Order: sequence, then C-alpha cells, then structure tokens
Amino acid sequence: MKRSNMFSLMKSRRAADSCGAMGNRNRTKSPHRSKPIKIYFTFILLLLVFTPRVDSSWWYIGALGARVICDNIPGLVNKQRQLCQRHPDLMQSIGEGAKEWIKECQHQFRHHRWNCSTLDRDHTVFGRVMLRSSREAAFVYAISSAGVVYAITRACSQGELKICNCDGHKRGRASDHRGNFDWGGCSDNINYGTKFAKAFIDARERMVKDARALMNLHNNRCGRMAVKRFMKLECKCHGVSGSCSLRTCWAGDYNAAIEVTMNQDGTGFTVADGDFKGSTKNELVYVENSPDYCLTDRSAGSLGTAGRVCNRSSRGTDGCEVMCCGRGYDTMRVKRVTKCECKFKWCCAVECSHCEDLVDVHTCKPHKRPDWLDTT
Repeated sequence: MKRSNMFSLMKSRRAADSCGAMGNRNRTKSPHRSKPIKIYFTFILLLLVFTPRVDSSWWYIGALGARVICDNIPGLVNKQRQLCQRHPDLMQSIGEGAKEWIKECQHQFRHHRWNCSTLDRDHTVFGRVMLRSSREAAFVYAISSAGVVYAITRACSQGELKICNCDGHKRGRASDHRGNFDWGGCSDNINYGTKFAKAFIDARERMVKDARALMNLHNNRCGRMAVKRFMKLECKCHGVSGSCSLRTCWAGDYNAAIEVTMNQDGTGFTVADGDFKGSTKNELVYVENSPDYCLTDRSAGSLGTAGRVCNRSSRGTDGCEVMCCGRGYDTMRVKRVTKCECKFKWCCAVECSHCEDLVDVHTCKPHKRPDWLDTT
C-alpha cells in the first residue's frame, strides 16, 4: 500500500478483485504457447495489484430485512459475525435502523450535489464514493454509528430484545431545572446501545492501523456521542406525579468537518489548518478533499447532477447555478395535484378537494461533449 508523506492521498483497504475461473482450453501442443500465457498472467497480475476493491459493509444488513443470516452477510469480520450469531434479534434492529439512517442521510443531503444515493443490490451500499476519505464518508460513518445506537436503544425500551431492557438507573425521585419529578414509564437504555454499537461497528476498523481506520473510528465515536448529547428529557405530568422518558435525535454538521492528517507515529491526527484553535473531539474529520460531483465519474463514485431538480431562485446548494455546476438547466411545465379546501367533518374525518395547477420544474442540463469528440 502506497502512502504520501501527508497521507492525504491514502487509499485504505485496497485489495485484489477476485478473478473468475479460466475456462478449459484445447490441450493441443504448440511451441509458441508459453509467451502469450506469460503475457496474459502478467496482465492479470497488474489488475490484481492496481485495481481497488470497494469492500462490502455491514450497512447492507438494512437491505436484507427479515432475511438476516449471519453467514450470508457480506463484509463482516470475524468479531462482527460472532456478535451477529450471538444476538440475531439485535441484527434485526440494526437492519431496521440502517434503513432509517440511510433515509435520514438522503433527507439531509437532498439539496447537495452528492445526495447520499445508494446502489441497488450492491453490497457496499454507497459504491466507490466511500473509497475516498472525504467529508461524505465522515458523515456516513458518523450517522450510521448513531443509527445503530438509536435502533438498539429504542428496541430495548420497547421490550423487543431479551438481552436488555429499560434504564434501571431512572427510578424514584429526581429533579431538574423545573423542579422535582418521579421517574415513570421506560427510559431509554442508551448505555447498552452505545456499548454494543462500539463493539460491533469498530471491530472492522481495529483490524487495520492506517489513517482511514483512525478517521472511521473517530467519526464512529462522534456519531455515538452525538446521540448522547442530543438526548432530551421529556416529562408528562399527571397531578403531583409524572412519568419521564428519554428520546433521541441526530443532527450532523457536515460543513463543519475538519481536514486532518495522520501523526508521524500513527496514533492520532493533526489538523491540516495550522490556524485552527478548537478541538476535534466532537467534530467530524476527513483526510481527503471531495470531488465536485458535477459529472459522472465511476472511479470516484460520482453519479453527476444531470437531470437533478434545482431551485432557480435559490443561491444555496439547491440553486440551479450551484447544483448544475454552471451547465444551465431545462425548464418543464408539469401538472401538480394537491389537496385543498380541506374541511373537518364531525366526527371524525377531514374531507379535501383535489386542486390542479401548473408549475415549472427545473432540471440540470447534461454535460456537453466537446465538439472534437463528435467528429469522425
């Protein structure tokens, strides 16, 4: 594995693509046969050395649904497979949680050039875009870690798992800035969710010691800690007593991610910006700059922005100028049907009419090929 001095061009987990078995050949002898065979195997060797493989990921559990079979989940390391076999009910919760955090990622990035798009029936889920140690990878690792904590914590509180239950420390009388209250109901067991998420998700990264593994471990931890930091105490009072529960939410600051380089001893990070005075403890970190995602680039995992809907009046990331990378946009007038004139009908329904109106939809133009490519 090659590394630059600043590790900014590091590609972690490069491995050889497996080659299909060679078909049978006629076994007729030929004095000139050895040379092409040698050239053929030299070519295969070059492919094995220089072709990066996008590793499968535990994220694929979300696509399996109720069909989670530990031996059939691609990309699990031995410790993850052991935890899966030991706790199959937890894997069901993690699978449901994976669907939710991917949906949340797509919601948060819906107005960005890279929109957290996934690939159908692909064991890597996000494709080659995760090969680069970029801001996008930092966010995905953090939100996936947070998603596992949330999914397990919720399943514990709802009594869906035999191995854990409500937080036993939330009992009796307590107080907050509003006054005294009695614990009631079932409080979320965040500690168990955090502990299992750390053991399961970090297992793969702890097998490798490079900048990408350190980056992933750091962002995994940020995701877990974010769930704890954003937990909110909610109380519902009945007279002099009340029942309280804990709910969680996730909010990631993708734009605040900090570029870092690996220390010389390989044990931590140094912020690339020498003027940075803050702490990276609770911030996402990345090693490599992101591509612009303007054009389709399979090697970078970019799908491009051709055909993406944009907002003509916005100057943000969803605006046509930014989203379309200066290529311009097409405008199409479409019919939109919405509910209108809604009225409450006793008891208990809401009746609405359906209204039609024409709206303009703007989509990014495709990349224009240079004229010389079209000449024959």
